[in-house]
Amino acid sequence: MGTHYPGKARCMPNPPRWRGTRLAAGMWAAGMLALLAGCGGGDRVRHDAPPAGDWSDRVATDPAAANAVLMRAISLVGTPYRYGGNTPDGGFDCSGLVNYVYRDMLDLRLPRTSRALAAWQGPRITPDRLASGDLVFFGSDGTVTHVGIYVGDGRFVHAPSTGGTVRLDRLDGPYWREHYSGAKRVL
Repeated sequence: MGTHYPGKARCMPNPPRWRGTRLAAGMWAAGMLALLAGCGGGDRVRHDAPPAGDWSDRVATDPAAANAVLMRAISLVGTPYRYGGNTPDGGFDCSGLVNYVYRDMLDLRLPRTSRALAAWQGPRITPDRLASGDLVFFGSDGTVTHVGIYVGDGRFVHAPSTGGTVRLDRLDGPYWREHYSGAKRVL
């Protein structure tokens, strides 16, 4: 299984070695899509892939609030993934993690699914204007299926999939760069 640290292995689990059967490989691919789709939703957004490499982060509008959000999100790294989960004890799915962090640190109530978060108020942010605390969205064919919290330096915290844990990944990792759907400013 792959890890989530670029340069050491791939961001997503390595596909199992199938004995040449297209059906088995197709089932694996369908399973992976179902796991990512578990974060919910399908609001269409424009796909602007983040650039690789140099990240010049912007200062958040409210640096103290952004710092509280990013520190809490990072403190949850290692918490198990659980579909529909929204607490450290019960585990998190992607939007449950986002909701928990913003509610716990800022008493801010956000929509529950990645789709609803993508459609929620707040300006859309281009990758070169990201600041700590922004929400980053992922999907394919213009459909949002995943969300994370940007923490700076091209990194984000998220709850990726069943069997995994909350983790820190890079936006310019191969999988995430290809599936990046946009970002929104909450703070």
